Order: sequence, then structure tokens, then C-alpha cells
Amino acid sequence: MLKVKVFDSSNAVLHDEALKIRMKVFVEGQHVDPSLEVENEADCTHYLLYLDDRPVATARWRQTPKGIKLERFAMLKEYRNKGYGSVLLEKVMEDILPLKQKIYLHSQLKAVSYYRQQGFVKQGEIFQEAGIDHYLMVREADD
Repeated sequence: MLKVKVFDSSNAVLHDEALKIRMKVFVEGQHVDPSLEVENEADCTHYLLYLDDRPVATARWRQTPKGIKLERFAMLKEYRNKGYGSVLLEKVMEDILPLKQKIYLHSQLKAVSYYRQQGFVKQGEIFQEAGIDHYLMVREADD
């Protein structure tokens, strides 16, 4: 059974679970500098996706001067391509769409088509973030 928990960084237990997933996916799997994984933690609303009481994915969002930025979507490798990520994104969107603001993210190239299917539009040129190619993707607030 899938379940999503929403929390802030003051919840040490849940925050630690989210960081474990991000460290495994981004630091170990993609060789991202670990210091980048802990930026802006206190400014974010965090999410953990559980499958049968096991945390398998995480995400977060934060308010910026440009709008709401979705960040750190990370799924443990063995749970990818099963539709679980869509459950997590749906919960995040359910929470932020009522805020009626521009929503944006920095998508790795391999995820661009997924986010396009979710209503995001690619903008600008490829750029590097943490040594990985990304595109800015935007979803305007629904009226």
C-alpha cells in the first residue's frame, strides 16, 4: 500500500529518512556533492512516499521569488518505473496548485518527457547543475 507523509525539516525522523534516499540516489548514484543535498532544508515542505511502511521516494518544494520550486524528487532504484513517482508528484501538486503560483523545476534530461506529460513545459537551453544536464520546466498556475 502506498502512503505519502508530509513534514518539515524539524521532524528529525522523517527528515533523516528523506536524506537517506537522496544521498543514495543523488550522492552515491549520480556523484552529486553531498553539501548540495542539504541546502534550503528549513525552507521546504518535504514528502516521503511509503510502500508497505518502507520509505521508497522523497521530494520537496519551496517558495522562491520566481514561484514554487519543486526539488529533490528521488526514487530508490528498485522502485522506479512502477508509477509510484506519479503518486508522489500528484500529492505535491494537490498541495501547491491551490496557491495559484508559477511552479517550476530543474529536470534532468532523462525526466523531461515525464514532466512534460505532467503539464510542465521546457524553457530555455540545457544548463548544468551539480555537474548534470538539466532543463528548466514550468507549469503555470491553473486559473
